[in-house]
Amino acid sequence: MSFKKVLLSQSLGLILVLGTPFVARAADAPTDAPVVAETAVPKESMFQAGKAYIAKVSDRFADTVTGKSEELINRAMEVIGVRYRWDTELPQSGLDGSSFVGYVFKDKLGFLLPRKSTQMSRVGKPISREELQPGDLVFFNTMRLTFSHVGIYVGDNKFIHSPSKGTSVRVDDLGSLYWDKRFDGARRLDGSDNLDDSERQELLNEVKNLKRKSRSL
Repeated sequence: MSFKKVLLSQSLGLILVLGTPFVARAADAPTDAPVVAETAVPKESMFQAGKAYIAKVSDRFADTVTGKSEELINRAMEVIGVRYRWDTELPQSGLDGSSFVGYVFKDKLGFLLPRKSTQMSRVGKPISREELQPGDLVFFNTMRLTFSHVGIYVGDNKFIHSPSKGTSVRVDDLGSLYWDKRFDGARRLDGSDNLDDSERQELLNEVKNLKRKSRSL
């Protein structure tokens, strides 16, 4: 099932991987529901509330990713063979390294990740190579830039990714000479992040746009 069908045809809990605030999409209200004016909330209290909420849900967030890692990996495997194409977000058009990872997490788990691999490297908590579990994000320096490429760890020292122009989504070995020397680290999604305010706002805006699209169907 395509990302568009999954995202726009169901009442997804669309979770934003942020530090503040942590946003979830509830079921749409009936069309005849009264319109209630939003109450202005002081900026500081919103920040504090977002941090407090993150503290409560981060464990559940991590459990969700871990508990559904097999589904996540299976969905990623279904995309094997899709060609690499820079700056696209759907497999019908092709996927680059970060859009492949973003697509799988949105399509399978409803998790919205930042668009760029460098931004993804600031989401979740850093883990060592020895701690890797299926579903963790693995990063590489492929352009003489740190965290310039990302993939999803699938277990047995393997990861799945969309490597580069002229290739397609495939599984590679972390221990191979090329990837071993370019390994930059790994992150486990736990609901935390080190994104700046503008990056958080960018994700919030995308969530709002997705909600508007779903209501227009």
